[in-house]
Amino acid sequence: MPHPLRRLLLGHPLPTHAEVHERLTKMKALAIFASDALSSVAYGPEEILLALMIVGTAALHLSVPIAIAIAVLLAVVTTSYHQTVHGYPSGGGAYVVAHENLGRWLGLVAGSALLIDYVLTVAVSIAAGAAAITSAVPELASHKVALCVAAILVIAWANLRGVRESGTVFALPTYAFIGLFLLLLGVGFTRMLSGSLAPVPPPAQAAHIIHPATALSLFIILRAFASGCATLTGVEAISNGVQAFHRPEARNAGKTLVAMAVLLGVMLLGTTVLARAMDVQPAAHETVISQIARAVLGGGPLYYALQAATALILVLAANTSFAGFPRLSAILARDGFLPRQLTNRGDRLVFANGILALALLASLLVVLFEGQTHRLIPLYAVGVFLSFTLSQAGMVRHWAKERGRGWALRSLVNGLGGAVTGVVLLIVVTTKFVHGAWVVCLLIPAAVAVLHAISRHYDSVAKQLSLNGISPEGADERAWQGPPKVVVPISGIHRGTLAALRFARSLSDDVRAVTVAVNPEASASLQAKWREWAPHVPLVVVESPYRSIMDPLLDFLHQTDAREPERGLAVVVLPEFITASWWQHLLHNQTALLLKTLLVYRRRQPGEASRVVINVPFHLEH
Repeated sequence: MPHPLRRLLLGHPLPTHAEVHERLTKMKALAIFASDALSSVAYGPEEILLALMIVGTAALHLSVPIAIAIAVLLAVVTTSYHQTVHGYPSGGGAYVVAHENLGRWLGLVAGSALLIDYVLTVAVSIAAGAAAITSAVPELASHKVALCVAAILVIAWANLRGVRESGTVFALPTYAFIGLFLLLLGVGFTRMLSGSLAPVPPPAQAAHIIHPATALSLFIILRAFASGCATLTGVEAISNGVQAFHRPEARNAGKTLVAMAVLLGVMLLGTTVLARAMDVQPAAHETVISQIARAVLGGGPLYYALQAATALILVLAANTSFAGFPRLSAILARDGFLPRQLTNRGDRLVFANGILALALLASLLVVLFEGQTHRLIPLYAVGVFLSFTLSQAGMVRHWAKERGRGWALRSLVNGLGGAVTGVVLLIVVTTKFVHGAWVVCLLIPAAVAVLHAISRHYDSVAKQLSLNGISPEGADERAWQGPPKVVVPISGIHRGTLAALRFARSLSDDVRAVTVAVNPEASASLQAKWREWAPHVPLVVVESPYRSIMDPLLDFLHQTDAREPERGLAVVVLPEFITASWWQHLLHNQTALLLKTLLVYRRRQPGEASRVVINVPFHLEH
C-alpha cells in the first residue's frame, strides 16, 4: 500500500490494464504536445526584432519577410513530420528513424540532440513565462529564478499524477491562451484596417544596444532568421509521443500536428505584422507581446488576462518536454543506451524517473543562467534542427527501402524537408556559435559518448552473464566441495548475535565468530559472556593496536580463505539490528553495512574462496 502522503500527492495507483484509458484525445493532446510550439510566438518574433535592432530601427521592416520565410519552413517541416507519424506510429521520432535507417551513431546523435533540446525547452519556456509575469508585475523581477524553479516543480508534480490528469489540467490555460491571442490578432487587424491603430512610443530603455552605424548585411539577416527559427521548437514532439494518443494513434496524431502548425503559423505571422504596423521595438523590461496587447486591448482586464494566459502557456510549454523526454529516455533505455530504471512506470503509469531527471536538469540550467531567456535562446535551436535534419534524412532512406505506393513522392517531401532544415542548421550554428551555440555543439558529442559507454557496459554484463558455452548438465561443474566455512563478525553478544549464530550453524558445522579487540577491558568482558552464552562456537579475538576494525577483519577472512582452499566457498554472516525509525539509523556506526559493502565490492583475489555475504537482521521495536 502506498504511503498516505504519497497517495494524496500522486493519487491512487493505476493497474497496468488501465493504460489504454490513460491515452489522450486530440483536444488534450494539443494542450500537452503543442503548448511548446504555440507558446514560442511569445518570444520568437521578439528574437527576430532583437537581432535586427543591432543595425537600428530601419532594419525592422525585414521582420515580416523573415517571419514569412519561417512560416514556409514550418509548412515544410510539418509535412515531413506528418509522414514520420504515419511511417513510425510506434513513436520515438528522430531517434528511432535515424537509428533504424542511418545507423547506431547518427541515431545516438539524434537522440542526444533531442534530450538536450527537451531540457532547454523547459528552461527557456519557464524563463519566458517568468518574464511575462515580471512584465506585468515588475516587483517580482528579483524573484525570477525562484519563480522558475517553483514552476518546474509544479509541472513535474502534475505529470507524476498521470498523462490524462495532466492533459485535463493543462487544457484550460492552453485554450484560454489560444482564444485570447486570436482575439488580440482579430482586434489588432480590425483596428489596423480601419486606420485606428496608433504606433507604440519607443521604449525609454531598449533591450539591446543599437549600433546604427553598423551596415545591414546578409549575416545579420540570417542571424535574425536563425533567432526566429526558435519558433519551430516543439514541432517534433507529437512524432515522439504517437503512442499517447487514442486509437487510431497515427491518424489522431497527424490531425493534431496539422492543427498545431496552422495555429502556430497564423499567430507568428499575425504578431510580426502587428509589431511592424505599430513600430514596436524590444524593451528591456517589457516583452513585445505585452506592448502590442497594451496598445490594442488597453491596460484593462483583457490585457492582464492575456498576460496571465501567456505566462501560463509559456510555463506549460515545458509540459511538452515532460511528455516527450521521459518517453524518449524510456526508448533509449530499452535499447540499452540509458539506465534501465528509466523504462519503469510509476504508480500512475508514467515514466516517473524520467520526469524527475528532467525536473532536476532543467532547474540546474535555470539557476546557472539566472532565468534569462536571451542567454538560453542561443543554445536552443541547434539540437532541434539537427534532429529535424537527421529525421528527414532517415525517412528518405525508409521510403526507399520500403518502396511502397507513392514512395518517390514521399521521399521527395522528406528530402526537401531534410535539405531545408540542414541549411537552417548551418545558419543557426554559424550565426549563433559565439553567442552560446558552441556549448550545445560540445554537449551533443559528449552525450553520445555517455550513451555509447552505457551501452558498452550493458553489452559486457550480458556477455558475462550469458549461458552461451555451457550446458544444463555442466552447469554445476564448479559445485562446492563440502559444506562452507562460515565466519560471524561480532562486536558484542546480544539477541541479534545469537540469531546470527543460530543461522550460521544451520549452514555448516564449521562456524567461527571473530571480534576485533580495540579495548582490552571490553574484549575480556565479551569473552567471559561468550563462554556462558555461545560455548559451542569458537571465538577468535583479533588484536588491533591501531584501533582499526576493517583491516584486521579483512586479513582474518583472507587467512580463513587460505585454509582448505579446495572447499571453495566461504560465507560471512553479519548480525545487524534494524532501528524502528529512519532517523535512529543515524545514531549508530553502521559497521555491518560498511563491512558488507567492502566484501561485496572487493574483487576476488588469487587463493581466495568465493565468498557469500548474508545479513541476519534483528528488528528493534519503538
